[in-house]
Amino acid sequence: MTRFAFEIHATDGRARSGTIAMRRGTIRTPAFMPVGTAATVKAMKPGDVEAAGADIILGNTYHLMLRPGAERVARLGGLHGFMGWKRPILTDSGGYQVMSLSDLTRRSEEGVAFRSHLDGTRHLLSPERSMEIQRLLGSDIVMAFDELVPTTSTREVQAAAMERSMRWARRSRAGFDAGGAHAEGAALFGIQQGALDEGLRKASADALIDIGFDGYAVGGLAVGEGQEAMFGCLDFAPGQLPADKPRYLMGVGKPTDIVGAVERGIDMFDCVLPTRSGRTGQAFTRAGPVNIRNARHAEDQGPIDPACPCPVCATWSRAYLHHLVRAGEILGAMLMTEHNIWFYETMMADLRTAIESGRLTAFADDFRALYAGDLSGESK
Repeated sequence: MTRFAFEIHATDGRARSGTIAMRRGTIRTPAFMPVGTAATVKAMKPGDVEAAGADIILGNTYHLMLRPGAERVARLGGLHGFMGWKRPILTDSGGYQVMSLSDLTRRSEEGVAFRSHLDGTRHLLSPERSMEIQRLLGSDIVMAFDELVPTTSTREVQAAAMERSMRWARRSRAGFDAGGAHAEGAALFGIQQGALDEGLRKASADALIDIGFDGYAVGGLAVGEGQEAMFGCLDFAPGQLPADKPRYLMGVGKPTDIVGAVERGIDMFDCVLPTRSGRTGQAFTRAGPVNIRNARHAEDQGPIDPACPCPVCATWSRAYLHHLVRAGEILGAMLMTEHNIWFYETMMADLRTAIESGRLTAFADDFRALYAGDLSGESK
């Protein structure tokens, strides 16, 4: 059984194409992980997510610990069996949701005490409890517990949060390693923090490398700093992390964000954008986003994107999708989401091919030019 093996097959500039081999399957990188927050990729059946090209999905520790509860999921056979997904699952640590969804939180060295956004019950999420929850869920890739502060915070606040995150990373490592059979078959990723500060990022990377992880995430970005600032950070942050381990940019993002991050050496991504946008009537195309609710699509018999290989574009027209979405039909959310997941996974496949053929720069430049060119029939 292969627990975790990362292999780089090709490089083009700083970009890498490779594979992560795990016991539940191989993950092709660069990889996009659809978000399955509450044991479901919203509006999608697991088989359809896999058919779109996804090798791995993301589950959420915070939401699953509150509902239906990690212990219940464990009694029911773990997250894979519970939701019917047989391939790898990465679970985030819950730290971001605790700090963004809970109005009343108290941070201490022990962890984060908070009230549930569902029913107001009190909970404490610590590095040890986060590791326990992810173990109960049966996660394949476990994320260390960290503390996130806004990039607009003072350097003093950012430094304190980064240093605490590194102490929590060491406790996460110990808690994961105490997990017996689960630890023997799963992987643990550390999370680099330090906002946009190169010195803090380097100190964080050095601390994580000293602890030792299977992979490393660049955390604390895509939280409102803007693409230019994010790319500025990615110009140095990935290079501070081990070259022989996967690099995961958490919570990103828009198609052009992903293309630019791949150029800067990132291997893994997740974001709610394709599913959330699908449910609200926005479709992604190579020529830019399309708001299917717009009246211009009411009698358009063409597909969302003529170049898209997805079953939605092969079967249904913009006019039909416009009708479904405007009428509030559940099928509209399902078909729009399916198209968007296919778009993202096809984009990742094209990025891998471009890296392997040594033409990433040309692909990326063409992608950005077409995406920004507004040939989709929409005004930006």
